[in-house]
Amino acid sequence: MPMPGRRDRIHQLRGSRIAIAIIVGILIGCVCSVLFPNGFFNSGSSLTANQRLSKSTSQVGSAACESPERVKMLKSDYALISEKNAELRKQVRELTEKVRFAEQNTENARKQVLVLGSEIKAGPFGTVKSLRTNPTVVPDESVNPRLAKLLEKVAVNKEIIVVLANSNVKPMLELQIASIKRVGIQNYLVVALDDSMENFCKSNEVAYYKRDPDKAVDMVGKSGGNHAVSGLKFRVLREFLQLGYGVLLSDVDIVFLQNPFLHLYRDSDVESMSDGHNNGTAYGFNDVFDEPSMGWARYAHTMRIWVFNSGFFYLRPTLPSIELLDRVADTLSKSKAWDQAVFNEQLFYPSHPGYTGLHASKRVMDMYEFMNSKVLFKTVRKNYELKKLKPVIVHLNYHPDKLNRMQAVVEFYVNGKQDALDSFPDGSD
Repeated sequence: MPMPGRRDRIHQLRGSRIAIAIIVGILIGCVCSVLFPNGFFNSGSSLTANQRLSKSTSQVGSAACESPERVKMLKSDYALISEKNAELRKQVRELTEKVRFAEQNTENARKQVLVLGSEIKAGPFGTVKSLRTNPTVVPDESVNPRLAKLLEKVAVNKEIIVVLANSNVKPMLELQIASIKRVGIQNYLVVALDDSMENFCKSNEVAYYKRDPDKAVDMVGKSGGNHAVSGLKFRVLREFLQLGYGVLLSDVDIVFLQNPFLHLYRDSDVESMSDGHNNGTAYGFNDVFDEPSMGWARYAHTMRIWVFNSGFFYLRPTLPSIELLDRVADTLSKSKAWDQAVFNEQLFYPSHPGYTGLHASKRVMDMYEFMNSKVLFKTVRKNYELKKLKPVIVHLNYHPDKLNRMQAVVEFYVNGKQDALDSFPDGSD
C-alpha cells in the first residue's frame, strides 16, 4: 500500500506538466500568429471568399459606371469620323472640279498650238477642227490692284460669279444668297452699287466689291431699275476679264440649285443660257418664209435662234469677250436700246459692207440645266418626267412676280413641295 506522501507528489508533478504544456502551446500560438498572419494554408497573394466576392461586386459596379462613358466616347469617335468623311468628300469634289478644269485648259491649249502654229496641214477627212477657244489675255493687275487682291481671295480656279445689286433688289438678292450658301458655292461676289447694299453684304458675311467713285456709273447704280443696272454690267465686267478671270454674270432673279461651274464647257468665248423654250428655239431651226407672189421661188429658208439671255452668261478672259463688252457698252452709252438686244446683235450680226462683225465663239447652255421661267412654268411643271430633273439654276426672266416665283422654286426643288408651282399661270396676269 503506497504511502500518502508519495501520492501527493505524483499529483503535483502531473499538474505541473499540464501547466507547462498549456504555456508551451500558448507560446507556439503566439509565434505562429507572428510568422503566419494569414494562416498556414493561404498564400500572401490569395483572397478569402468574402474578399473575392467583394472584389467581383466592385468590378461589376465599375463596369456599370464605365459603360456610359464608353458609349459617349464611341459616339464622339463616330462624329469625328463622319466629319472627316464629309471633308474628304468635299475635297474629292473640289479635286474633280480642278481635274476637269485642267483637262479643259489642256485641250484648249492643244488646239491653240495646232491652229496658231507656223505651219498647218489639214488632216484626213473628218478630223479637221477649227479653233473655238481663243487664247486668254495676259492678266494685268495694274488695271485695278484692289480688285485683283480681292479676287485672289474669293475666286476659285480663276473663276467668279458676279452679281450687280443695289438696295432696290435686296429681297431677291437675299433669296439668291441663301441658295448660294445652301449649294456651297464659295466664289460668289456682289458688286455693291450703293451704301445700303454694302452694309447688307457686311452684315450677311457676303463677299462684295464697291467700285471707286464714278459719277456716271454711280447715278445708274444707286437709282437705276433692273434694265439700267443690267446695262451697267458690261462696263463693270471689263476689269474682271483684264485681270485674267473667267466671269459668270448673274442677275438677282436667279435661284441656284447646283454649282454651275461643274456644268460649263469653257470651249467658247461666250457661254450663255437661252430665252428659247424648246430644242428649236433654244438651239436654232430652219424657218421657211412664204411669199406667194414670188411663184416658184415663194419659199425662202431662214435660220433662226432665240436670243441669248444677257442675265446669265459666262465669259472667258479673251480679246473677243472684252471686245463684246466694249461694243455693247459703247452702243448703250449712245442710245436707249435694250441691253439684251444689243448683246445679241453684237454676237450674231455677221460682217457685211460697212460693218465688221465680232469674231467670238458661242455656246448655248442646256436649257433644262440652265432653265428660264418659261420652260419651267409652261413645260416642265406639267410633265411628270421633266419634273424629276433638278436644274442648275432657274432664272425668273419671263415673269414680273419674280420674288413669289423664286420662293415657289425653292419650295418645289429644295423643300419637296410638289404643288408649289401649281398656283401660278403660265405667263403673267
